[in-house]
Amino acid sequence: MKLLQKLKLPWWMSGPELNKLKTAAQQFFEDLLKVAHWPLDQLDARQADEGIVRLIAWQRGIDRFNNEGMEMFRLRVFHAYANARDAGSVIGFERIFQRLNLGYLEQAERLPDKDWDVIVLNVSDSATAQNPEFMNWLIQTYGRTCRRYEWNVITLLTLSIKPATFDWDQQTYIASLEAAPGGIAHG
Repeated sequence: MKLLQKLKLPWWMSGPELNKLKTAAQQFFEDLLKVAHWPLDQLDARQADEGIVRLIAWQRGIDRFNNEGMEMFRLRVFHAYANARDAGSVIGFERIFQRLNLGYLEQAERLPDKDWDVIVLNVSDSATAQNPEFMNWLIQTYGRTCRRYEWNVITLLTLSIKPATFDWDQQTYIASLEAAPGGIAHG
């Protein structure tokens, strides 16, 4: 952390002993600045101590899932307020997916073959592979009220097609055997 400017002594105060004192004072004030910034750094859930992250999560109403990685938990705690603000809208749900790095999301509603209150979510398998109960929690917490959700897991594949010529010739030969009225003679 380099937030302090380097100390510069006037030219008439140069000397080896004063340079040692200057270096010690510079290091002391940098360490003091680190100690002063430590409480502020603990408010950022992305870099705070794990115990502090759990306290911030409790304050923001976030519970940790079984087998949930610490990185995902930190992201959910860090973005809790923004996610709560964006809950209940189509674009907000997309923003939540982006903030939590959940991959691909497609939303479709009011489909002709479904009831009017059904929203179909097509998500990439990376969103659900890590924790299957996470998707249900996400819909329950940030989804729209009075709507039913169906979610489909899709896998994106890269497809490559090589263009080439394709030619085919066809010939048909018809063979027939007509027998003489008296039969076939053996000779």
